[in-house]
Amino acid sequence: MEWDWDFAWSIMPTLLAGFRITLIATFLGAIVAAVLGLVFAILRRSSNRWLSRGTSFVVEFIRGTPLLVQLYFIFYVLPDLGLRLPALMAGVIGMGLHYATYAAEVYRGGIESVPRGQWEAARATNLTTRQTWLHVILPQAVPPMIPAMANYLLAMFKETPLLSAITVLELMNQAKSVANSSYRYVEPMTLVGVMFLIVSLLSVIALRWLERRYGRVSQ
Repeated sequence: MEWDWDFAWSIMPTLLAGFRITLIATFLGAIVAAVLGLVFAILRRSSNRWLSRGTSFVVEFIRGTPLLVQLYFIFYVLPDLGLRLPALMAGVIGMGLHYATYAAEVYRGGIESVPRGQWEAARATNLTTRQTWLHVILPQAVPPMIPAMANYLLAMFKETPLLSAITVLELMNQAKSVANSSYRYVEPMTLVGVMFLIVSLLSVIALRWLERRYGRVSQ
């Protein structure tokens, strides 16, 4: 099948609409992953053995099961239990929850890289636990985490095509819809690949800059 430029241009608005949903899902999923990842990391450091071990079990369970299975569970199984979510919300929660388990490890590494003397100094100055985390630990722990977190953000973006399995009208789902209705697969699938490639290349350049700007060698 030969490439048809007229057809390619005619389907661009549809693909761009799907691309917009892809970016929204990635952005919202990243927020969920960043927040939940920090919660998981802090809970795993809890002095309460049951809380820390329970959190570790949840994190390992989520990380050990495929994202696609989790998306199916959230979108198709939860309604049977009385919880029905819109497709995009289910996708955002699924991706955010899945990548929160990886973000938790990044947070753990960053937190453990803060010298113990900083914790002791915070206690010596009578800072509360909240003040210690907000004003002493996190400001030092977060910068080294940025390159790794950006890497997971890129990985999440590349996995957004899985959302088509739960009817989210993201880029891949729109491309499949165009292909199935026109019986032309070359143009929509090629354009999808090009869009993902462009974003990935730009992200790699940004990631290299972040590594130079924030990366540091552990001492």
